[in-house]
Amino acid sequence: MFSTTHFPKALKYWHEGKFYNWPEAHVHPMVHALHYGSSVFEGIRAYPTDKGPAIFRLTEHVDRFLHSASVARMPVPYSKEKIIEVIKLVLRENKLDSAYIRPLLFFSYGNLGLVPKYCPVEMMVSTWEWGAYLGEKAASGVSVYIVPWRRVHFSQLDMRAKLGGFYVQSTIVGLEARGQGCDEAVFLNIEGRVAEGPGENIFILKDGVLRTNDVTESILEGITRTSLLEVAADLGMKTKVGPIEKEEFLTAEEAFFSGTAVEVVPITHVTDGSNPKVQTTKYTVGSGTPGPVTTKLRSLFMDLVHGKVKPYKKWLTYIND
Repeated sequence: MFSTTHFPKALKYWHEGKFYNWPEAHVHPMVHALHYGSSVFEGIRAYPTDKGPAIFRLTEHVDRFLHSASVARMPVPYSKEKIIEVIKLVLRENKLDSAYIRPLLFFSYGNLGLVPKYCPVEMMVSTWEWGAYLGEKAASGVSVYIVPWRRVHFSQLDMRAKLGGFYVQSTIVGLEARGQGCDEAVFLNIEGRVAEGPGENIFILKDGVLRTNDVTESILEGITRTSLLEVAADLGMKTKVGPIEKEEFLTAEEAFFSGTAVEVVPITHVTDGSNPKVQTTKYTVGSGTPGPVTTKLRSLFMDLVHGKVKPYKKWLTYIND
């Protein structure tokens, strides 16, 4: 039996066409994905609106889910339309207005060689209520630790895919950052420039220009990132997509994380541990408090995901429609 302590309001999950009570477990320990991370996933959020629960950019998430499966050479047993239907069904079954949604495709039980010749692909969808990913500091700003290990390079892997096993690198650096007394980690890429967080994209404000990077800097181009670039352009902000040098990050006027789980979170303090041969150095971003651009974008983003900004209602899928 499994507790829901860290999965608030979770009632049931869906697996291969059937609902199971959350405390139930029925997956065999020899499932291929459990040993090798041979899975793909999505992180999706739903928000309460005046028309009931709405899922933010559901179609784009499912498109990426299917792309990830193709990268992992998974024959997906469900259509895009069916996956969307199941996600909405799971949200309704759990009676949630505000939720994090986790669809998962994985190579299941069959054989345990590295190549899953006899392992069928199965799908699970789970959901629960999840608040601020980085806790109570989400609004006031977080501290980050630039880790000494470089992000996997975009020439080695399709960075557009969310591959389960790939995230062990994120787990390791997330634990390292917290062990260093910081709230989250930041990766540099092989070239020594800023890449991303363990599960977040990075924006900076430098010389009045809102900047972020792209897949050629060894990042996952997040759906929230793409949305914020559009919103910023609509607001008339100057934006630029391209490489971010470490020094530009350390001397930025503002910086923030973006992502489905993290939403928009200011970065206010940085510890540079990127070179293990020298002592770490601490930096303050701007004034050490959330800047006006970050604050404006964060506020507008939270309004639009709750259906309060008409031009962006196009990004919402209402589950009761």
